[in-house]
Amino acid sequence: MNLRSLSATLVVMLAAAAVFYWGTDGFRAFTAETARRVEVVDKPRAMPHVQLLDQMGRMFTLQDLAGDPVIVEFIFTRCQTVCLSLGALFYQLQNSLPDHGPASRLQLVTISFDLDNDDRAALHEWAGRFDADPQRWRVARPVDEQGLQALLEAFGVIVIPDAVHGFEHNVAVHLLDSHGRLAHIDDIQPPERLISLVDRLQ
Repeated sequence: MNLRSLSATLVVMLAAAAVFYWGTDGFRAFTAETARRVEVVDKPRAMPHVQLLDQMGRMFTLQDLAGDPVIVEFIFTRCQTVCLSLGALFYQLQNSLPDHGPASRLQLVTISFDLDNDDRAALHEWAGRFDADPQRWRVARPVDEQGLQALLEAFGVIVIPDAVHGFEHNVAVHLLDSHGRLAHIDDIQPPERLISLVDRLQ
């Protein structure tokens, strides 16, 4: 290879590396899921004003919980796989909270995206399955499709109908800071790690 060809090859490689660097946010985002997690850390997202109905028949919005840290999960109650793991995590969280510090005020919100099947009775049954304390843990659903889509978009949650399992969806826990903004997204983690995150991000 002569010097001119080598120089041209290097230019192409550097250009490709630059495009890859820009497209992956400095090599941090190699997948869409990683990208949404990086983005909310850099720029916490305000939440839309969406009415939710919980297992006790109470109406509320995520903004009503501002001032306290909140962890949000998305499920559907017919799910027999990862949603059960999320429920078990929230059960452990509600029983592991400290007496002092930001995490002592932590609110838990489970949101169903299955509006056709998850009425208040289904939400109440799901809450009972995990002994959810209604003062600490709200199991809820948006009141309409418009609100659901606004929440899914704000959180970056992807839900795909599946004739076999009901839905396929990305699985994560979503931390709202005391300003009501989505500030961190994580995998299912031991309660101690999530409590530490809550304390650090408030």
